[in-house]
Formats: sequence, structure tokens, C-alpha cells
Amino acid sequence: MTRYLRDMRGYGATPPDPNWPNAAKIAVQFVINYEEGGENCVLHDDAASEAFLSEIVGAAAWPGQRHWNMESIYEYGARAGFWRLHQLFTEYDIPATVFGVATALARSPEQVRAMQSAGWEVASHGLKWIEYKDFAPEDEAAHMAEAIRLHTEVTGEPPHGWYTGRCSVNTVALAAEAGEFDYVADSYADDLPYWVRIGSRDQLIVPYTLDCNDMRFATPQGFNSGDQFFSYLKDSFDALYAEGERGQAKMLSVGLHCRLIGRPGRVMALRRFMDYAKSHADVWFARRLDIARHWQKHHPPARFDRPSEMEKATFIAAYGGIFEHSPWIAERAWALELSPAHDSSTGLHNALCRIFRSASEEERLGVLAAHPDLAGKLAQASQLTAESTSEQAGAGLDALTDDERKMFTDLNDAYTAKHGFPFIIAVRDNTKTSIEAAFRRRLDNDRASEFAEACRQVERIAELRLKDLLPR
Repeated sequence: MTRYLRDMRGYGATPPDPNWPNAAKIAVQFVINYEEGGENCVLHDDAASEAFLSEIVGAAAWPGQRHWNMESIYEYGARAGFWRLHQLFTEYDIPATVFGVATALARSPEQVRAMQSAGWEVASHGLKWIEYKDFAPEDEAAHMAEAIRLHTEVTGEPPHGWYTGRCSVNTVALAAEAGEFDYVADSYADDLPYWVRIGSRDQLIVPYTLDCNDMRFATPQGFNSGDQFFSYLKDSFDALYAEGERGQAKMLSVGLHCRLIGRPGRVMALRRFMDYAKSHADVWFARRLDIARHWQKHHPPARFDRPSEMEKATFIAAYGGIFEHSPWIAERAWALELSPAHDSSTGLHNALCRIFRSASEEERLGVLAAHPDLAGKLAQASQLTAESTSEQAGAGLDALTDDERKMFTDLNDAYTAKHGFPFIIAVRDNTKTSIEAAFRRRLDNDRASEFAEACRQVERIAELRLKDLLPR
């Protein structure tokens, strides 16, 4: 058995209606990252200076040395950029979420007071603005615990949201195991919140963004001017707003940094975007915590037995009858590289069909032969599987006249004699009349064509059965 841990399906082609407040067509959410004073610096007992997200193109860490230019760029964010953003957001009366690095917040008491006075959410951005990819899980967990403790001490309450940013593969699981966050934001996987099951906990993920983010002013192939930033935000808004008008509302996250967008040459682009977004009706400007609590209320986690997590015997018991009297198909499918994408009727159908299609012709013939004659002797003797009984009844084959029963019996006998397997059709897609017409049409086909058609019908029957058992 192998299992693929990533979820490549998500909500699929039919995402849920988020039911935003007041029937909003889009939820717009701004994050102000407060990292200044929490970045890599030898004054913070780090091994080297910071090298990430600054005005210095191609910056490199200076081991064992303070980088005066880098430090002063970060200081600009705290001293000037933050207040410029604070004035803008309060002027427009737009709420914000702060991703606050705990050590940075501790070094900026006036800014913390201003955040709280404005009614902003202050979520945790970790203990320090450093890279966690090489941390041992226990060391990262210790940093997380200390971040929560310090955050609570500085702000007066524990954080409701978590975002590390420069995270490890363990970050989301560690945050979920902490058991105290309304949401975790270390994901870029969707335009809507979603739930993940980690251990015994259902953890809500409210995805963040790296594209609608001013960090691209400081990265290659990024924004060179405020006009580019505004244009990108506007296009993102327009695309999502149009989806909302079609009944598929989404969330637009915008990521900001005090030392980047807080510069005079960039902040006007943000102002223009706020003007543009506010010029539209049915826009919900929300904090991430507001979005998380809305999702918890309107879209609680869906709990069901997931095929990709089942033990072998349980899997076979649940899905061994999807292909008529052929549990070996489920047994082999269990050994595939199943993932969360196979926890839907479409996904599991694909896995089962892979086994059926790759089986030998003799094995596939055995599956065809396992299907009962339509309205045949097994049906009359009440010896069909529960699935076949329901399917035949749905097409009216359980209530035939004597003449109809004789007609179907004669057609069954002629078809089986010619092709060597019973006539198979997905009766739930048909009526008694259309089944008779298909019988007469297909009776004259050659065996190879009918073998292929019967196999297609078997797969369709399996798909319909799975839709009764699993989400689509």
C-alpha cells in the first residue's frame, strides 16, 4: 500500500457557495505582515543578518555581522511604513489582519496599541521571522509555544490565527496539534477556506497569497511600479467578482508589508485599489478571523469514512460489490497510490476502473459474467444483489407483464448465446422502453464491439453505485 498525502482535488468543479454575509459576491481580506524587529539579526541571537524581502537586490546574509542597511530598511517599516498603512486603513474604515511576529510585536508597543485600537485582528506570525524548514519538529513546536506565550503577554490575548510563512513540512500539523487556532494560513492552495483532518482534529485552513502580495516588489519577476501592483490586484478582483456574480463567490487575500507597500511610491497603488474595490456593491471587507468563524458556522467539517484512510478489509467490505461479485477489483485498488483525491465518487471510480481496465480479458469476462440477466431467473427468485435489485426496480423491470418478461427472456437468451456473456446496461440511465431498444440494436453487433460496450456499461454502473456512497 502506498498513499499520496497531497490533496490535488480540493472542491473540484463545483466549489461550495460560501454564503458570505449580505450575499456578498466576494470577500476581500488584507493582511499586514508585521515582521520588523523579528527578522534575522545578530542582535536577536541569530547567526547572520537578514537577506529576504528588502530593497537590496540580491542581498546575502552576513554571518556573524550586523547589516546596517538591511536593519534600517526593516526599521523603516516600523517607524514610517506602519503608520502610513494605519492611516490609510482607518481612513477607509477597512478592517485588517496583522500577521505579527511575536518578538517584533514585543519591540513595538505603540504599534500594537494602534492595531488594537483600530479593531484589527492580530494573528501570530511565529516567534521570529526566520526560516523553519530545517528545524526538528520538537524545536519548531517549542518556538510555536513560545510565540503563543509571548503574543498573549504582549497583546493581552492568545492568537486566533497562525501563519509561519517561512515554514517547514511540519508547520500545519504542529499548529493543528496545538489545538487553539481558529485557522491556519500556511497554504496557498485555494481561493476558499477548507478543512484538513490532522490526528483527531479538524483544522480550518484559510489560504494566504503570494501573488497578490507586495513581496513581489522585492523578488525577481515581480512588480516594478505601483501601477503593476494595482493592475494585478484589479484583475484578480475582477475575475473573482465575476465568479461571484455566477454564484461561485470566492475570497481575495492581499498581502502587505510595512517596509514595502508603506513606501510613498507604492502606497498610492493600494489606495487606488481600495477605491476600486469600494466602488463595487456586494463586497465584504473582512478580517481573516471573521472569514474563519463564518466558515465554521456555515461550512463545518464533513466527516465520513475516507477510502484513502481505510484498512484493507474495511475497504473491500465497503467497495467490493461496486463491480458485481468481483471483490478482487477493490482489493487491488486498495494497493494503489490512493490520496484525498480518491475520497470522492469520481476519484474512487477512477481507481477501481484502473484495475478493471488493466485486468486480463479473462478476468474482465468474469466480471461481465457475474452480472445477472435483466429481469431474469435470479430476479424472479429474489437472488440479486441489493444494488441490482434496486437498479432493476428503478427501471420498472420488477413489474413486467408476462409478455414483457418472455420478451426480455428471449432477448437475454439470444444475446448470451451469441456473445458469451449477459446483456449489460446501466439501467438507472434508462427506461424499460430504451432498454428494449438497446437490446435489439446491440444484439446484431460483433462480439468485440459488444465486449467493449459491456465493459463501458459496467464502469457506468460502478460510477452510479459510488455516487450513492461518497461525495462527488
